[in-house]
Amino acid sequence: MSRISIILPAKNEAAALKDLLPRLVAAQPGAEIVVVDDGSTDDTPAVCAAAGVTCLSSPYSMGNGAAIKRGARGAIGDILVFMDGDGQHDPADIARLLARLDQGYDMVVGARDWESQAGVGRGVANTVYNWLASKMTGHAVADLTSGFRVARASRFREFIHLLPNGFSYPTTSTMAFFRSAYGVAYEPIKAGQRVGKSHIRPLKDGIRFLLIIFKIATLYSPLKLFVPVSVLFFGLGCLNYAWTFMREGRLTNMSTLMWSAAVIVFLIGLVSEQITSLTYRQDESERHHER
Repeated sequence: MSRISIILPAKNEAAALKDLLPRLVAAQPGAEIVVVDDGSTDDTPAVCAAAGVTCLSSPYSMGNGAAIKRGARGAIGDILVFMDGDGQHDPADIARLLARLDQGYDMVVGARDWESQAGVGRGVANTVYNWLASKMTGHAVADLTSGFRVARASRFREFIHLLPNGFSYPTTSTMAFFRSAYGVAYEPIKAGQRVGKSHIRPLKDGIRFLLIIFKIATLYSPLKLFVPVSVLFFGLGCLNYAWTFMREGRLTNMSTLMWSAAVIVFLIGLVSEQITSLTYRQDESERHHER
């Protein structure tokens, strides 16, 4: 029988953990529960001790992704369950995700509906991310950024070095699983309101989430991003040449610059594609060597 480890990154989430941890213990009595305290200044360690769960404390805040990595390395289970420590995720849903995993998948993600999104802005942004990821992978991505997921520990640990220390570990892990042809499924869930104050900063994190879009493309298949940009530059160069030729009968520096940019962007994409392929091939070789 598979051992289950439940990992919760938490930063000043003591108020939510007081209610969440007893519910987790009741829902999954045989599971290992690991709270990764990301430099909290509240009584998170005391709350964990009172609930009888493991608490891994960091001396200072390293980020949500860093907490996930630390928890994944320290967990003893064959199956890892990742949940947010703010009380949004229902422990009762874990059983449904685990049942779906038993159908032959390597990772199952809890997919939130529109009502579960934290505001209209976040909902629209997540819809864009899901659409882009679906186009990139060729698979339907129901929730790219959900932090509620279960995965086989051996599979997840293959990509720990790719995960960022900050936010967006869900995006990176999802795309890495797709890139390595590991089975990913989505299970509908309802996410509640978080307890306490969100750590998301609209302006700074909005820019960061925008960068996630480009990261999605470069992580999965760089040429799918660079080729359209290269074609765009080439097309603009042709249009500019046609316009200046009809008006002045000559080729301008702007057209030449755009064509040069098209070639450079394509070559950068080609190199990025090779680097991405080599990265995954190296991981595959290391896994075979370990076996």
